[in-house]
Amino acid sequence: MVAMTSRVMAECRTAGSVAAVTTNFGSSLREWRRRRHLSQLDLAVEADVSQRHLSFLETGKSKPSREMVVHLAVTLDMPLRERNRLLVAAGFAPSYPERRLDEPAMDQVRRVLEALLAAHQPFPAFVVDRRWDLVLANEVGSVLTGMVAGDPALGGNLMRLSLHPDGIRPMVTNWEAAATVLLHRLEREVADRPSDDVLALLLAEVRGYPGVDRLPDRPSLPDGSELLVPVDLRTPLGDLSFFTTITTIGAPFDLTLEELRLETLLPANPETEAALRSIVG
Repeated sequence: MVAMTSRVMAECRTAGSVAAVTTNFGSSLREWRRRRHLSQLDLAVEADVSQRHLSFLETGKSKPSREMVVHLAVTLDMPLRERNRLLVAAGFAPSYPERRLDEPAMDQVRRVLEALLAAHQPFPAFVVDRRWDLVLANEVGSVLTGMVAGDPALGGNLMRLSLHPDGIRPMVTNWEAAATVLLHRLEREVADRPSDDVLALLLAEVRGYPGVDRLPDRPSLPDGSELLVPVDLRTPLGDLSFFTTITTIGAPFDLTLEELRLETLLPANPETEAALRSIVG
């Protein structure tokens, strides 16, 4: 009788654990479906699954297979980090690896990124990670950053450097316009990565900087003005005018690459181009 009771208790604990996992997955799936403004029927049609099965997944009545979790995450266009979290919520190991660029396995990737940066010379170009930390820069980018970076205590975080009064802010003559676009980018990233505490903390921090709270509101969706963002800098080389562009480097199965981006400063006038070319001789 004692053995029977112990076995039943163990089975109940296991069942409770499975139920908790599937419920956690279901609530996460429902949250992402709503975030994409899809009804259960909409998602069922897009994912080519029955609405009944999708309902059972969301309520925890059914446990998804690993393949179904990935399929639904792809259909919802979830970032890879969020797909990993959804897999864990369903009781599976993460699928998408995360590695540092200085690891031997990333040597080829690093060489490709360095070649991309070099190809942009004499225009400043930077590789930035999901935290907005500067990962790599070409020669002109490093020189320009050294001219205007401000307080070294801010480190190499481009969001802090751009929005903090002790960063490059005093040198940006159109700071309000450029900072508004930059802040809105960060807000969108936080909205698209709700489980990313690092980004959420960064957003909370920069919102507390003097003057940031007075930046004008932006629409919830990006508009044409964000395709090429003008930045006017006061530097030892004179007043320089740029357009900034951001290129995603991401690969569909590598978390590290998906979260890197290439930011380039393109000269907005001949004087700025001439000044940049003077840096490399």
